[in-house]
Amino acid sequence: MSLTPRDRARRPVLDPTRLAFLTGREEQRFLADRPRSLALLDRARAHMPGGVPMAWMTAMHGHPPVFAAEGDGAWFTDVDGHRYLDMNQADLSMNVGFGPPAVVAAVADRMRRGSQFMLPTEDAIWCAEELAERWELPYWQFTLSASGANTEIIRLARHVSGRDKILMFDGKYHGHIEDSLVIMAGNGVKPELYGLSDAAASRARMVPFNDLDAVDRALAPRDVALCIVEPALTNVGVVMPAEGFHQGLRELTEHYGTFLALDETHTQIASPGGLKRLWNLEADAVGLGKTIGGGVPIGAYGLSETLAQPLKQPPVMQGAPMESVGGVATGGTLYGNALSMAACRAALSQVLTPQGFVRTAALGAQLADGLAGLFAAGSLDWQVHRLTSRSGFTFADHLPRNAAEARELAQPGLYRLLRLWMANRGVWESVATAGPTVSFAMAEAEVEFYLERMREFLGDIL
Repeated sequence: MSLTPRDRARRPVLDPTRLAFLTGREEQRFLADRPRSLALLDRARAHMPGGVPMAWMTAMHGHPPVFAAEGDGAWFTDVDGHRYLDMNQADLSMNVGFGPPAVVAAVADRMRRGSQFMLPTEDAIWCAEELAERWELPYWQFTLSASGANTEIIRLARHVSGRDKILMFDGKYHGHIEDSLVIMAGNGVKPELYGLSDAAASRARMVPFNDLDAVDRALAPRDVALCIVEPALTNVGVVMPAEGFHQGLRELTEHYGTFLALDETHTQIASPGGLKRLWNLEADAVGLGKTIGGGVPIGAYGLSETLAQPLKQPPVMQGAPMESVGGVATGGTLYGNALSMAACRAALSQVLTPQGFVRTAALGAQLADGLAGLFAAGSLDWQVHRLTSRSGFTFADHLPRNAAEARELAQPGLYRLLRLWMANRGVWESVATAGPTVSFAMAEAEVEFYLERMREFLGDIL
């Protein structure tokens, strides 16, 4: 419901001086309460750039990283003894929760009996059969990440189509791979980060999400091998598709002979078959990762008969002793390893069940309803998005339709204060580009814990 002029006049205006004071106060508290994490970070800088084993860890939160000690269910504890309700779940890789008994037992047993053979195990068959039923694509391959899955989907699409270019949407994230780390630049595309090749950008096209006219223009030259899209954008907050967008996208890709892939890395938590199944979407390929391994590294991708055909071909010798099936550049030494397959089977069969998705969706609705009620009570016009268990919000009176709008509505300073404030009171907030997410380890009490902290936060800033 839109606000009337009278409503808008009554909206509280956040005092920037007050926000700056609170940010300074919360940062001081954060640093003072975590001496062991800061000491370990200082020690680590001698042999790890930035003091972390992966550079993102210094940039994700706008404050020094804490050193984790252990996790249990929906919570984890740092080395200074602070316990956090995890609303980010390591970017959903731990959406099943910390230490799910079924996955722990399967992984321990598989380690005892051998974790890697570079040969198939029976668990892999079970996982492929289950994913085929859930995502309604017949053939599956396994990697160690969604990045790896998307890489191989792109290569197969290029090989089968005989085309070179790929089409993506502004605001996407399809992994830290050369082909997808590009951004819009004027009427073209350029590398997103340092160290990337200009050649990769020259093979990419990018258009705004929800803009079918732009898709039509991008596909018209008939040189695009693959269009890859998240069912809902999840790397600029959450941007939902407009009515008819996905149907129109499928029609356009079929018309121009372009393969269509859905990247469900983040949206696979929506239902047993992700948003593809929930929204009855059609695609030639689907990429998955993170969640299906219960915390053990894994990626997977489903393929149509056409895209899978090259992988059914006899091996092509590329120079002894290496081989490549069908001549396509796929595979890796640890891909499809026994440990990943055992973890995946346990997670899918014991945790990521249809009943589990119903429960997390209900908790996500509880979270969304609670947030909307708090904002209304505070006369704030902040809007809540609802994506089953992923119910976040935007600091504005409307939800964005594309990535450009999402960036315009973002308030990094306010988010930084929220994140520090929450961390100091037992909540590990989601990263700025995501939104709070309910995990499979949570119950109503955890959702209420988060909402109560949010209530206190609003009381502090208003």
